[in-house]
Amino acid sequence: MTYYLETFFKSFEPELKAKIASAGTLRSIPAGEIIMRTGQYIKHTVLIADGRVKLYREGTDGEEAFIYYLEQGNACALSMICATKQESSQIMAKAVEDTMVIMIPIQLMDELMKTYRSWYYFVIENYRSRFEELLTVLDSVIFKGMDERLDFYLRNQFKNSGVKELPITHLEIANDLNTSREVISRLLKKMEQNKKIKLFRNHIAWVE
Repeated sequence: MTYYLETFFKSFEPELKAKIASAGTLRSIPAGEIIMRTGQYIKHTVLIADGRVKLYREGTDGEEAFIYYLEQGNACALSMICATKQESSQIMAKAVEDTMVIMIPIQLMDELMKTYRSWYYFVIENYRSRFEELLTVLDSVIFKGMDERLDFYLRNQFKNSGVKELPITHLEIANDLNTSREVISRLLKKMEQNKKIKLFRNHIAWVE
């Protein structure tokens, strides 16, 4: 755990890192596993040490509404809110890659906020970042057509993952954008014709 704290949470003061290392738990989560479910009471605040986690809302018919991704060095702001107020989760969280998380018991939240300045600023920055991401998603839904939403979505995916080949299916993209696989396949084909991307069986390459 010390390696992850030193490498991806450099803003934490040494005393805070030591506190988290002694009281926290390092957990490995395989790709595809659900980390948090709607209605579940949160017992830990989650720091992402490695991998990637998708947050989304699930509809009554099982459809998904994508919210945002969490990656190395991020924390789940919603878990912080629910943990602090002892409320149940209103979202789903799933590991989309093999993921390593640092789990901090909710009993420590008040102490960390009062004692460690770097934790206080970390929490505030996470709230701000997640709020801005929610605004971006909202703007995309309200003001953009599906072709623009797809272009923005893919650019963001490639930028955040830092790769040129994205392992994702047409159905996964359709679920994230709350549309049909057929619509996404048609728009992806158009993007490929415009030489923005190259389509493969189980991944998409960015070529623009």
